[in-house]
Amino acid sequence: MNKKSHLSIVYGKLEKYLSATYKIRTLTKDKNMNKIALITGASSGIGESAALLLKNEGYIVYGAARRTDKMIHLKEHGINILPLDITDDESIQKCVKTIVDKEGRIDILVNNAGYGSYGAVEDVPLEEAKRQFEVNIFGLARITQLILPKMRENNFGRIINISSMGGKVYTPFGAWYHATKHALEGWSDSLRLEVKPFGIDVVVIEPGGIKTPWGSIAADNLRKTSGTGPYAERAMKAADGTEKMYTSNRLSHPDVIGKVILKAAKTKRPKTRYAKGMGAKISIFIRKWFGDRIFDRVITNMM
Repeated sequence: MNKKSHLSIVYGKLEKYLSATYKIRTLTKDKNMNKIALITGASSGIGESAALLLKNEGYIVYGAARRTDKMIHLKEHGINILPLDITDDESIQKCVKTIVDKEGRIDILVNNAGYGSYGAVEDVPLEEAKRQFEVNIFGLARITQLILPKMRENNFGRIINISSMGGKVYTPFGAWYHATKHALEGWSDSLRLEVKPFGIDVVVIEPGGIKTPWGSIAADNLRKTSGTGPYAERAMKAADGTEKMYTSNRLSHPDVIGKVILKAAKTKRPKTRYAKGMGAKISIFIRKWFGDRIFDRVITNMM
């Protein structure tokens, strides 16, 4: 066989491989085109990334957030945008009804809306603590309740809850935030067992440090809440450190989690948990295998 013939065979095989790969990808996209995804907290960061990635894979995507003006760019990509105040039951019901009336169902729910309320336990007003639970737990639970009947009816659904490595670890001044994320972990586990017989999967994603506005908001909350009084010195150091980290290039890009969300939505048998992003796996590992005292020392030294 001469060199020319050999190259011809190689190129032919490569062409067939690329053609088959393209067909598989096209078929996957076609399959996803029939699936309806709702992503809360889609105006920035992880939610925005997930919306764009799922849309690119052929899903019909609805992005929801309080500020629809922050999602105009998503609309330009063919993503449907809806107003949603996760603490307002009427707003939640209207959001779900709008999608179900138009599409008939919601197949993928990405519960991403949330924020971090930081401050010493002694300083944080209980009203603020309740609001933290309203946003991070009860609003999430309510929208899930409203979507589950259609998922059961169709014997298919994927509920993806964005927790945090903070659902497995802890830091000073983050008691209420960590409480909501620890609660979300247990809540998700119970829900997973309840809905599995109906063909519904529940997935928990535990992001590490992600470059989003979340850190700056948490730092500002900490300064306002505990910037004076007996905790002031440590609180201000923690706030400054958080601000510095979240404005640096050390953190993972939101697409790191967006891609995990896409994987959790697409794969036939998703894992129950995915930990991804800066510091997530190592932090959870240290907390699990070295115990409280060692982890206390690590966190204290870091802060």
